[in-house]
Amino acid sequence: MFVWQSATNEQRINCLSRPAVKMGVKVKAAVEAIIDNVARNGDDALLGYAEQFDARVNPRIRVTRSELVESEFALTSELKSAIDQAYSNIKKFHQLQLPQSKQIETQPGVICELRYQAIEAVGLYVPGGSAPLPSSVLMQGVCAQLSGAKTIVLATPVKGDSQINPAILYAAKLCGVTDVIECGGAGAIAAMALGTSSVPKVNKIFGPGNSFVTMAKQLLSQSVPGLAIDMPAGPSEVLVIADSGANPEFIAADLLSQAEHGEDSQVILLASDRELILDTEAAIERQLSVLSRADIAKAALKNSTLVLVENIAQAFEISAQYGPEHLILQIRDAERYLPLVKNAGSVFVGDYTPESAGDYASGTNHVLPTYGYSKTYSSLNLMDFYKAYTVQTITKEGLRGLSTAILPLAQAEGLDAHANAVKVRLENNND
Repeated sequence: MFVWQSATNEQRINCLSRPAVKMGVKVKAAVEAIIDNVARNGDDALLGYAEQFDARVNPRIRVTRSELVESEFALTSELKSAIDQAYSNIKKFHQLQLPQSKQIETQPGVICELRYQAIEAVGLYVPGGSAPLPSSVLMQGVCAQLSGAKTIVLATPVKGDSQINPAILYAAKLCGVTDVIECGGAGAIAAMALGTSSVPKVNKIFGPGNSFVTMAKQLLSQSVPGLAIDMPAGPSEVLVIADSGANPEFIAADLLSQAEHGEDSQVILLASDRELILDTEAAIERQLSVLSRADIAKAALKNSTLVLVENIAQAFEISAQYGPEHLILQIRDAERYLPLVKNAGSVFVGDYTPESAGDYASGTNHVLPTYGYSKTYSSLNLMDFYKAYTVQTITKEGLRGLSTAILPLAQAEGLDAHANAVKVRLENNND
């Protein structure tokens, strides 16, 4: 237990420090070599990486259309229903975010508009890891589908002699994915950024991944003209704020559900009750004993802290300083405290709102800013799949009225040609 009030500033900083992201020189050099290989050898490079990194015996790149269509028949009715329910909820929530063009006459004869246009080609990356992630397909794919993107490329690794998981394919089919690519890692990111014979080139790449994937996204976004990425990525994290009325079993379950993501994950509890923290510690030990990923969770807990705070208001101040990916409020009358929330990727309100709900099926997006980036980045949303542009339409009289602002400003900045572009129009008598 870490007692916030009795700690020094240095100890407090250390308490909220995240595990270092392994993005060293070796990772960068390896990724640069992969990008160069894909740029020179395209599909052949991808096939080679599938053999090298994923132990594929007869690797391929593209999934056939018939496999997408038939994927639902390989699922249990229970799993198919679960994916359908999650897809429906995610789609409902993100439909609320559909942008609408706006127009205003800023002064007589001067009309300004804000318009939106879907990014034409997007790449969605879904990690392979130790389990298929259809939820990650849905979170990215629904946004791409609603935006109206013409090309939606989904890349995911397939291990050994396994077949691509039908749950991945069914989720992709629901979301209107146009191309499913069986490759992963930095090679998949490079292929989507640069294009190959089998992989369409995209304009923006979304999705989480390991340090090699993250490095590839960053390097390619800096070197390929016009290529964008969704957000920086780091290890997953959750912060729980709890009062004396919270259930320690619920808290322990939420902390462990995030800790099992990876050894570099981080979980933090800010509680105003000492006994609650002690009870939560005991609950963590009990629940750990039955978890299949207990070893991973135990390693993550070494990066984590249970903190005793003076009061709930202080807990929100500390949370804002940390900027968590997930913020869970297990406090009484929790909605009353929502105005105190700052710097959080997604907020889960009340005892019966576990982070798992947002990960899978409540409707909000689970692609969230980590590593403190919630201070400047938003959760993935529909607007990430659009670009906005402006339009202005001005009459001659409108330009005459506007010239009283344009001409003095152009003169002050010493830009005579700017001023002349207005003068020649106003002096034109051919209308």
